[in-house]
Amino acid sequence: MNHQLEMTMKAIKLGLALAALSTAPTLAHDKHAHASFSAGEPGDPKKPARTIEILLNEMDYSPARIEVKRGEQIRFVLRNVGKEDHEFLLATTKENLAHAVEMKKHPHMEHDDPNGVRLAPSKTAEILWKFSKAGTFEYSCLIPDHRDNGMIGHVTVK
Repeated sequence: MNHQLEMTMKAIKLGLALAALSTAPTLAHDKHAHASFSAGEPGDPKKPARTIEILLNEMDYSPARIEVKRGEQIRFVLRNVGKEDHEFLLATTKENLAHAVEMKKHPHMEHDDPNGVRLAPSKTAEILWKFSKAGTFEYSCLIPDHRDNGMIGHVTVK
């Protein structure tokens, strides 16, 4: 079995295990399909969005706290101003902690999801997101040791 297929199978197994343990939707990666997302849903490029720029620094985000209204669509402009790769993964704390365990096993895992991206230094990406659910969600970098060293931000949806 090739390495990518093996990683995909492990990720599917993790997603199924998380689904069995919780009524919350799982956070998948590596091009897996999502039934739903905990923090809302991918945005609609045909609808207006408020733009929020987030800088991915060495072990923190700026800003690290954001407030949005339920139903609001946000265009996150993510700029890695650090000296190493960083991620932005939007989910619940519980989901990000579970995903961080997998990232420790596979630290070079790439994300191809509408709620997450991995950026090399000096690179920029955008995520368009509609916050359809109220609550507090987090964005964090799940590259091993980054989240543990403070690379966490929060979105409060009212």
